[in-house]
Amino acid sequence: MAERTDDRAMPWDRELTTREAEELYSHDYRPPTNLPTPDPEDGYEFRWVRSALAGDTDNRNVSMRFREGWEPVRIEDHPELMVLTDRGSTFEGGIEVGGLILCKTTVEHMNRRRAYYEELAKRQSESVDQNFLRENDPRMPLLQPEKHTTVSFGPGRSPRGGG
Repeated sequence: MAERTDDRAMPWDRELTTREAEELYSHDYRPPTNLPTPDPEDGYEFRWVRSALAGDTDNRNVSMRFREGWEPVRIEDHPELMVLTDRGSTFEGGIEVGGLILCKTTVEHMNRRRAYYEELAKRQSESVDQNFLRENDPRMPLLQPEKHTTVSFGPGRSPRGGG
């Protein structure tokens, strides 16, 4: 490419100094994400579901997620993601990137799912605690279960403030 010898501004120089270009590069650098974020839809939550692993399709995982209530997002519903889909996707009309397919489900379904798994984790924790305390012997306790709380004050003070 030939070098310029005069001081005249070239059209592309002016384009690079516009306010939009300055604002575009004025923030801190952040690397781009591998998976795009779809525009939010009222009443729905999105999740990327694995459809392939190491080049092999993962039909078992996809089938399980579909039975769980996830449904593939149609490319027509999110045209902003059209450029990013994989060629040769196994989900015709779906959004698939790097062996992951974009799916959605209702917020109500996700709230019920979260409540189920929170209750399951709580029951498992209680079961472990009960099993551990079953081995406890009062002569040599493994753990002193605290069933009440106490309030203590520094030396020389009484709880009634008379100190």
